[in-house]
Amino acid sequence: MTEVLDASARGGDGAWLALDSDDMLGAAAALPDDLEAALSSDPATGPLVDRAPFRDVVVAGMGGSGVAGRVLKALADARSEVPVALAGGYDLPRFVGPESLVIAVSFSGGTEETVSAARQAVERGAGLLALTTGGALGELATEAGAALELLPDGIPWPRAGVGAMVGHLVRAAEALGVLPAPTATDDLVASVTQLRRRLPECLTGGGLAAEVAARIGRTFPLVHGAVGLGEIAARRWKTQVNENAKAPAFSGEQPEVCHNELCGFGQSGDVTRQLVTLVGLRLGTEHRQVARRFELFGELVGEAVAGVVDVVAAGEGDLARFFDLVMLGDFVSLHLAARDGVDPGPVPVLGEIKARLAADG
Repeated sequence: MTEVLDASARGGDGAWLALDSDDMLGAAAALPDDLEAALSSDPATGPLVDRAPFRDVVVAGMGGSGVAGRVLKALADARSEVPVALAGGYDLPRFVGPESLVIAVSFSGGTEETVSAARQAVERGAGLLALTTGGALGELATEAGAALELLPDGIPWPRAGVGAMVGHLVRAAEALGVLPAPTATDDLVASVTQLRRRLPECLTGGGLAAEVAARIGRTFPLVHGAVGLGEIAARRWKTQVNENAKAPAFSGEQPEVCHNELCGFGQSGDVTRQLVTLVGLRLGTEHRQVARRFELFGELVGEAVAGVVDVVAAGEGDLARFFDLVMLGDFVSLHLAARDGVDPGPVPVLGEIKARLAADG
């Protein structure tokens, strides 16, 4: 049976995250502040204004920085006549040319895949907007005379900068006519409002995030969201559990999972029942058939997993509900880290793989 968890606070007290060398708790709590700061800034799109409107837009980004591009694509798919594509590797799509806008998002400015894509944008004569704190990407944009939107310093890790990156990207996209004004700004304002409403509960040792984390326990969360912003939220939950709790997690997209993944629970129930908790993230605005698929999926796999939990977002509008789920997922991952005495900040294995790649190159 699916347990539906809503927004009601359940209390709690104490310093529940004892090991937190990079203040990831503070970074998660700063999400509404980061969004609000982006709202109060003027987009640095000057070099691109005269080139708008663009035929198409490609957002290049990886990891936590890639979330911003996915959000922009989801918003544009629903509201814009300008197609937005994603580039998650070293190369841009073949169609990118002088009428295209490439937005390169790298919090550190040193993501080699994103820097490579930005370099190709300059070589092909495309418009380039770089969102970064500096690094090689900032240098490339400055040398090319491209638009450079500097993200705020002081955020400990790129994954903690999701509010700044999405906020600045949405504002820039609105300024360049990729998203309709003032709808995009209004959505960010509504997001700040909902996050401030949610935050007091999250900061306690109890609340909805703690309850979901307790339900997950030592199992692996399999997080599902509806195509678009719901799926992005599910992917964010997965990666936050991976990086903050240093634990396995997986994500899927409705309705796609009802065309394949559902079949994977036909065998090995004795194993999955001990290892997997199904978490459904609900915006509450899904197509009625997608909403029904969430229900049916939970019913059909319920006996083959440790538990089935649906988390229903709150807020005015899809973007506010998306950020509500993001905040909840961030705090779920921190509760899972606290449970195992894991420091949520450092991710040395990522540094190791980058160093090895650099040495091989």
